[in-house]
Amino acid sequence: MPGQGPVELDYFVVDVFTDTALGGNPLAVAMNTGPGDGGSLATERMQAIAREFNLPETSFVERRAAAAERAEGVRVRIFTTQEELPFAGHPTLGTASVLKLFAPETVQADAVKLALKVGPAPVRFTGEGLFGEMTQRDPEFGAELDPAEVARLTGLAQEDLDPRLPPQIVSTGTAFAIVPLRSQEASARLKVRQEEATAWLRERGARWF
Repeated sequence: MPGQGPVELDYFVVDVFTDTALGGNPLAVAMNTGPGDGGSLATERMQAIAREFNLPETSFVERRAAAAERAEGVRVRIFTTQEELPFAGHPTLGTASVLKLFAPETVQADAVKLALKVGPAPVRFTGEGLFGEMTQRDPEFGAELDPAEVARLTGLAQEDLDPRLPPQIVSTGTAFAIVPLRSQEASARLKVRQEEATAWLRERGARWF
């Protein structure tokens, strides 16, 4: 990038939600700094690196002094190719797994606590492997959405939506539009009008269906 010199980062590319290589959800985990380094990449540089990886998400681990990490968690920032996210599920689990493997000092009582934009997110590991369960924030329920417009934007008929549970914005750190459907068959026919849907959802405080 103009005005910025080269930078060297250790990084890992991992597969989350699977025990098979090249399956699941891919994630790049970049180790931004070491404990006590006091340095960090600029936000714009992190975004550029995430675009270069071109994976659904890239996380950046910003190590701090051991006392701060024990009290507050290991600081992590999460980026898509387009923007920074305050929270996302598979980057949280994948980053915690990398730390468990390669930075065992971050594990306390079988858990790795991450300090995300939305606050602390502990990931507890069970057994000898890398099966982890995260504790998210309690859900916050936002506006209900027009079922007819939701159906149109998702390529479904309004009759495919469950009338007992209207579409609604819900967040445990990142706001989604939750759309209960009548059947699995309906979900197989989903065809979201991505560009139009993204603009419509952003106006209402959500990111994705």
